[in-house]
Amino acid sequence: MALGGITSLGTGKLAILALLGVGVTLGGAFAVGVIGAPSVVGVDNGFGDVTEETTVIETNLTVNNPNPLGVRLGGLTIDYEVLLNDVSMAQGVREGVPLESGNSTVAFTTEMSNEKIPAWWVSHLRNDEHTTLSVNADVHSSLLNRSFEAPAVERSINTSLISAFNSDEEREVNADTTGVEDPVLIVRETRGEWGSVSEETTEVRMAFDVYNPREYPVAISNVGYDVAMNNVSMGGGETNDSVVIPPGGTETLEVTFELTNENLDEWWVSHLQNDQVTTLTADFYLRVDLSDVGAGTTEVPLDTMEQTIETDIFGEGGGDGTGGGTDDGTSDDGSTTEEPTDDGTTETEGDAATETATPTETATETESGTTETETDDGGGLLDDLDASDAAAAGA
Repeated sequence: MALGGITSLGTGKLAILALLGVGVTLGGAFAVGVIGAPSVVGVDNGFGDVTEETTVIETNLTVNNPNPLGVRLGGLTIDYEVLLNDVSMAQGVREGVPLESGNSTVAFTTEMSNEKIPAWWVSHLRNDEHTTLSVNADVHSSLLNRSFEAPAVERSINTSLISAFNSDEEREVNADTTGVEDPVLIVRETRGEWGSVSEETTEVRMAFDVYNPREYPVAISNVGYDVAMNNVSMGGGETNDSVVIPPGGTETLEVTFELTNENLDEWWVSHLQNDQVTTLTADFYLRVDLSDVGAGTTEVPLDTMEQTIETDIFGEGGGDGTGGGTDDGTSDDGSTTEEPTDDGTTETEGDAATETATPTETATETESGTTETETDDGGGLLDDLDASDAAAAGA
């Protein structure tokens, strides 16, 4: 029944209209600047529990509401993503988060599947052992019908695993066999580079410059290898490479061996549990024919290479950022980009895990300029070998 031109409405309908009125009023107030725009002013990340299957990423997101009263109606929806070289490692959504006045810290966790580690590994090696970590967070207010991006979080992660296979230090190869004078061979230089890389396997191409100090030829029939990272086996076997090194001569052994990427998830767990420190160990051995001195064919150790790598992916201080040392005593890059200063110390870019910004209407996200570079299988090591051969011929 109409009363004074007004139609009678039920209590429920009046409530709905009242809520819609609040939403329209707040939306209009935001549009004209009466209500200040919330903004994301900080993102802090760290690793939580790690198992054989998953890695927990813990996040604290700080949101600033410049208005004197909290805006609860509708709440907030937070979308979150972690990328390593544009490989999406973890994603999460948190809904119904209330927005209080001032700064509010929202804590939540995201699970990352360790099965994604091989895809990241491929991108890391193809990009010259460089990774750009990006954390993207987006906050949406259903009440204001507006999204607010978090400040860009980026960190550079650099390693030098391949340097473990490079050395110009002479190493003796001893047979430790009765009647055989040691050393039977001397390794004068080793060179290594990454070959083809897929999610299943990683190739390492190596060259050993081997000198024969004895007065009889030494025939090499096979080169064997065992490679481990934090005692997790990454590959092992023998290559059918044969060469005869004449007395007083030097030959280059070219060896290509494979690492098994299916073990990378197990290595990843060990890396995090070891405070983001990895020790890579590679053992090589030879099968040599010493028939000229009555010893027959025997297996002798060729070389042992070791490299320590430290990372600090979220800037938690897990590793010291130095990246360990190479065989020649120099320092490798760690998890961050470091620039020397006048006083001999180093300054680290992106060392803080929390990136902050002054509260504004919107926070501008910085686009990453990361470029993935395909591995060139046709140069590098082979050029070195040609140069080595030319030098030997000139000698």
